[in-house]
Amino acid sequence: MTDAHLANAADPANPADPANPADPADLADLISFARAHSPFYRDLYAHLPAAVADLPSLPLIDHTAFWDAHTVADSRLLTGPHGDGIVFKTGGTTGMPRISFYTRAEWRAMARRFSDGMPAAGVRPGDRVANLFYAGELYSSFIFTLNLFQEASVPTVQLPIGGAATPEQVVGTLRDFSATVIAALPTSLSRLAREVVDTVGTLPLIRLALFSGEAFHDDQLPLIKQAFPNITVRSIGYASVDAGVLASPVAGEFDNRVHQVLTPEKVVELLDPETGEPIEEPGRAGRVVATDLVRRLTPVIRYPVGDMAEWVDFPSRTFRLLGRAEEGARVGPVTVYLEDVRALVAGADTQGRVGGVQVVLRHHDGRDQMVLRLADSTPQAAGREALAVALAEQLDVLRPFFADHVARGAVHPLAVEWVGPTGLTVNPRSGKAIRLLDERLG
Repeated sequence: MTDAHLANAADPANPADPANPADPADLADLISFARAHSPFYRDLYAHLPAAVADLPSLPLIDHTAFWDAHTVADSRLLTGPHGDGIVFKTGGTTGMPRISFYTRAEWRAMARRFSDGMPAAGVRPGDRVANLFYAGELYSSFIFTLNLFQEASVPTVQLPIGGAATPEQVVGTLRDFSATVIAALPTSLSRLAREVVDTVGTLPLIRLALFSGEAFHDDQLPLIKQAFPNITVRSIGYASVDAGVLASPVAGEFDNRVHQVLTPEKVVELLDPETGEPIEEPGRAGRVVATDLVRRLTPVIRYPVGDMAEWVDFPSRTFRLLGRAEEGARVGPVTVYLEDVRALVAGADTQGRVGGVQVVLRHHDGRDQMVLRLADSTPQAAGREALAVALAEQLDVLRPFFADHVARGAVHPLAVEWVGPTGLTVNPRSGKAIRLLDERLG
């Protein structure tokens, strides 16, 4: 995409028409550019005709191959040197973080485009926004929230508190500066609500909470409403560090799972999880696959985001999130990738008794929980408890972010559930074991 395209994509004066998705010429240009400048895409598309320019003709990105090709020391994905911009990471569980590179122009365009959704989320001129997301260690949420409000057409005052502040400090700052909006993870919002109830009782000036990074559950709302009696809880939008920004809240829609694609520069496909067939009818679940027409340094073309969704209205590109797909488990604010879980089990299972692994995500008592359902190929129960303890210990070592949030009470500890050789839940159509079951959302 040219500089002119970047400018138009980022300019609120040039609003996108959701009924008119990506310009085929822009898509053809992106594919051609990626093939010419990225060794990864050159190899991936080597078998395709030179003039291919439509998404269904392209293969989906394989996560393992994508991230194996894109390391800090040597990236075959980048289309050129990274000399101006910013770097972020998402944590894997194997000690090898996933790194995302953005140019300065890409990052600013992304923040500006995402900021267009703030009025729909309920932000008003003059709001005083307390940013409670995490900063440092290459995390993106705090900085991105700061940048998007700087770029927003709605004038606001920012209070950059951060996720490391103690609840007592946060409450004091909210009161001292008469904050009206909180931007935070749902787990952070819940912890803050408990502090407010236990200390000052209520903070009635807070009228809006903007969340991202994890799902918001209904059982979290009573405590939050007790602390902030005038609050409305809304999604800040739909995005990820690796896939970028994808969709914005919908004005007047209070199902926080519903978002509208940031067309025309972002393309979202919903694909049947078994056949890969594109889905256009409402109410049918599909895997979310993203293409970004703006990013050129690190092209993102048909990248499975890791979520399931259904179209609410396909012509307007409005969809409802339904939970996680099989790429990774999101436990509270922590991402645990399924390939890492399988490697973890294989390393700990020195006796070879585990015949299958299934990750189950549940939510109870206001917190998420990850359950490892293990199919035992032996009839003996002896040794199961020791293996479960070893798995929990290794997960804490390899994913300290998970251990930290367990210690904070933000998520439940890992649980291990043993079943027989045929005890894993299978897809009723294919008979294949389902790698991840998300039981939190309908």
